[in-house]
Amino acid sequence: MGNTRLICDPNELRRLFLFEKLNDEQLAWLCKDGRVEMFEPGLVFREGDPATCFYVLMDGEVVLTKMSGGEEIELVRTEHVGSYSGAWTAYMGDKVEQTYTASFHVTRPSKFFVLDAGTFAKMMQEWFPMALHLLEGVFFGNRNANERIGQRERLLALGSLSAGLTHELNNPAAAAVRATSSLRERVAGMRHKLKMMAHGKFDSQTLESLVQLQEEAAAQVAKAPKLTSMEAADREDELGDWLEEHGIGNGWDLAPNFVQAGFDTDWLEKVQGTLSGCGPEVFEGAIRWLNYTVETELLMNEITDSTTRISSLVNAAKQYSQMDRAPFQVVDIHELLDSTLVMLARKIGDDITVVKEYDPTLPPVPCYAAEMNQVWTNLIDNAVAAMAGRGTLTVRTYRENECAAIEIGDTGPGIPEEIRTRIFEPFFTTKPVGEGTGLGLDISFRIVVNKHHGDIRVETEPGNTRFIVRLPLEAVNAPETGAAQAEAVLATTEGN
Repeated sequence: MGNTRLICDPNELRRLFLFEKLNDEQLAWLCKDGRVEMFEPGLVFREGDPATCFYVLMDGEVVLTKMSGGEEIELVRTEHVGSYSGAWTAYMGDKVEQTYTASFHVTRPSKFFVLDAGTFAKMMQEWFPMALHLLEGVFFGNRNANERIGQRERLLALGSLSAGLTHELNNPAAAAVRATSSLRERVAGMRHKLKMMAHGKFDSQTLESLVQLQEEAAAQVAKAPKLTSMEAADREDELGDWLEEHGIGNGWDLAPNFVQAGFDTDWLEKVQGTLSGCGPEVFEGAIRWLNYTVETELLMNEITDSTTRISSLVNAAKQYSQMDRAPFQVVDIHELLDSTLVMLARKIGDDITVVKEYDPTLPPVPCYAAEMNQVWTNLIDNAVAAMAGRGTLTVRTYRENECAAIEIGDTGPGIPEEIRTRIFEPFFTTKPVGEGTGLGLDISFRIVVNKHHGDIRVETEPGNTRFIVRLPLEAVNAPETGAAQAEAVLATTEGN
């Protein structure tokens, strides 16, 4: 874009609030080493380019924009004389990355005072050495404090997740131990009954039929229908009565196993028909032997379910932590959401209904998966807290233009209008003292917006609050870019 160089007037510079306290010698130095330029409408500098100049608006209008989710978002539009932007951190040298953190546009012919980055840095270092040290202390002090508190929040979250995971693992592990012990007893009982039956009066055909019934019993357990409590109770009464009527002692103790395996009186009649001609003692022994078969199958199913649950939890933990995986990947976002829900299951509790509305056509998303899991953790944790442990948590995904959209919704009271603009500020929290650091949403914002060039916003009303995260479906930056860039800044300060 073409621009016109104008004569620099020290008296005109004195009217800018940045320079109003400078003496004549300093103003003359600014005019000698700086310049006044007229810019036509268009782009002055672009986000991410090397920061080479510091600009102060003398007349006109400027707009500051930043890329978010593949779109250019307007941050500031101002005509305020004295507004400045550009290489304003040049005085810190190589201590910080010297690139433009936003794009700077002129909407109409505008006049600027321009200093080269090196000249601006020299001016700051020579004229304001004490202020320079103070500014550096504030800048790096705040950054270090944010990092340390952010690390502490992550450790607290990890401790909470670890406690929940331990609890979740303990339940199926204990169930598997109990089932294994019971299984050992049932197998021993089955061997004992088999020995007794061997001394009974079975011909080869009857014994073969009995073995066939045992195979049927084992197969039936795997496809047993799911019954309601009322249906199961009615069947247990029916089978218990049948067993008692046919001389099976303690038949009421056997009935629940047969019902759970999906058997009815017709099957018991079939067993009786197979053993017709044998004495009642042999028939009772066969029934108990078949009961042991059913019990062993049920116990093995319990062990299988328990160990599968343990394996699922371990896999979810690995998915959540991204253990043994590259930091930057192209992933199924639903897998990340599911692993986070598993890890937070205990915190979510039984009084919150989780509704998943996933778009099956959503393509894989390029992202830093472990860090996105931290975002889902923060958003879900806030939703659970907002509902005070009771309500509906909705996790929804869909495609929005060239982005994947992920919504975390809750049925809490909503966010009051007077604080909605502050929820992404660091250290701002509505939780009681000691229960929140106020960094969860700030960290989430930085991960989504700064590191992924995405977008995060909130839509809220009583009973329906939704945090919506948008992630580009095409990687904006190469994975090697590492840490997030600093947020764009346009300082607009009133005069004294």
